[in-house]
Amino acid sequence: MSVTIAAEPGFFSRERTVAAPSFNRWLVPPAALAIHLCIGMAYGFSVFWLPLSRAVGITQPVACPAEMGFLGSLVATGCDWKISQLGWMYTLFFVLLGCSAAVWGGWLERAGPRKAGLVSALCWCGGLLISALGVSLHQLWMLWLGSGVIGGIGLGLGYISPVSTLIKWFPDRRGMATGMAIMGFGGGAMIGAPLADWLMRQFASPTSVGVWQTFVAMALIYAVFMTAGALGYRVPREDWKPAGWTPPATTKSAMVSSRNVDLGVATRTPQFWLIWAALCLNVSAGIGVIGMASPMLQEMFGGRLIGLDIPFGQLDAAQKAQIAAIAAGFTGLLSLCNIGGRFLWATSSDKLGRKLTFAIFFLLGIVLYAAVPTLAGLGTTLFFVLAVGIIISMYGGGFATVPAYLADMFGTKMVGAIHGRLLTAWATAGILGPVLVNYLREYQIAAGLPNAQAYNQTMYILAGLLVLGLICNLLVRPVAARHYMAEDKAAPAAVRPEAQASLAATPTAEPTASPVLVVLAWAAVGVPLAVGVLITLQKTAILLH
Repeated sequence: MSVTIAAEPGFFSRERTVAAPSFNRWLVPPAALAIHLCIGMAYGFSVFWLPLSRAVGITQPVACPAEMGFLGSLVATGCDWKISQLGWMYTLFFVLLGCSAAVWGGWLERAGPRKAGLVSALCWCGGLLISALGVSLHQLWMLWLGSGVIGGIGLGLGYISPVSTLIKWFPDRRGMATGMAIMGFGGGAMIGAPLADWLMRQFASPTSVGVWQTFVAMALIYAVFMTAGALGYRVPREDWKPAGWTPPATTKSAMVSSRNVDLGVATRTPQFWLIWAALCLNVSAGIGVIGMASPMLQEMFGGRLIGLDIPFGQLDAAQKAQIAAIAAGFTGLLSLCNIGGRFLWATSSDKLGRKLTFAIFFLLGIVLYAAVPTLAGLGTTLFFVLAVGIIISMYGGGFATVPAYLADMFGTKMVGAIHGRLLTAWATAGILGPVLVNYLREYQIAAGLPNAQAYNQTMYILAGLLVLGLICNLLVRPVAARHYMAEDKAAPAAVRPEAQASLAATPTAEPTASPVLVVLAWAAVGVPLAVGVLITLQKTAILLH
């Protein structure tokens, strides 16, 4: 007679991440932030474009021969890359982010956040090392493959790795929890870009612009933080709930359900595609503004930014340099609005409800997008900057609020995988928004409109996209009971006797263990973030003066 001994779960398995009764749930958000602040550097990669565009010439770019084709430019070692070629990294980042999140979201739910976080660290940091080798050998295809493709996969896994876990730990404050983590993705560039700039200056030499060394250093730094974050993840026990919290099945909100929908079923419901469209349209409009914010400020206001009533086209080089510095401060301010909006709007959605919060994004956005041309015409930057700042806060707020929206609709069991599928809306918007804005601007300038007026029709069209988004959001209704998982169809969890017994047996006291560890964990992510905010505020001061 043989006896079968069950194998003990491996260290990286989901079972090994189930929290002990004394675990403090406030350790999970800083773990998520440790990963998001690292992968958020994707937003700040433009800091490398100018140095990389003279990696061969060092002081001045060396132009490639005019007859060199596309394939030749990928492997050319004797001439410099164009910034337009390097800019494709952004497209790869966000297309691969959405695609990888969609493809591997279901695996993440089975494997657990620890394994997903470690794979994310391997891809993101490994991609930076491949890019470093690509810069050293001057092979553009290695940059695209390293940071763009492999790093983009790391972005997707790292982005969604904490979502399901945080929602399970904070069922009472879903918006706030996801807002804290996703705020980190918006703020990663505020830490990473100044760090990269400082490192490049330290590594620069007469024979090197210091980029490949910076990639290596940042890969090592990020590997430490992302590994610590991944190892810090814990998932709650099945019967865990916060002290004093009433499950949503016993509330009167029809838009919040405690029952669950499977991934394959959820993606076939109208609710999923309506929320997908709402996010896509909100992001398309917002990312379009982000992409043209700096030139829009400069061309709309021109010399008025420095006290001269002169159109942008008539300014000399020194004057354009002055307003470029002001525009840089404007861009920094928008970064703060982006990360602030992610936390504040998502937290507010816990009180307002997710559907109403998205309705505010669209209604207020329609007014502000349509008002931007008029505000620019008034000749003062105050109201213009305020309007665009609110617009960008709602762009970030949409990202942070949508995971909680999905949890309200489809339950928490598969929310990470469902969120991963929904991020294809981001990939779509990452192409639609910039292309729409750039082509509209070029078309209007070619038609003879002054640069200062070339953005007017664009803003009106973006407002029209928000009208469509508002309609999609208003059409969202609770998910029909036939879509619930089999174990959830019989009766709501709040009224099933076994569920009531489980809840009754659940400890209601919040754990008090590891207060020092909680403080240290928050300091590890809070101090770098605070430094990034301070640096950004210093750059922004020139705009406010």
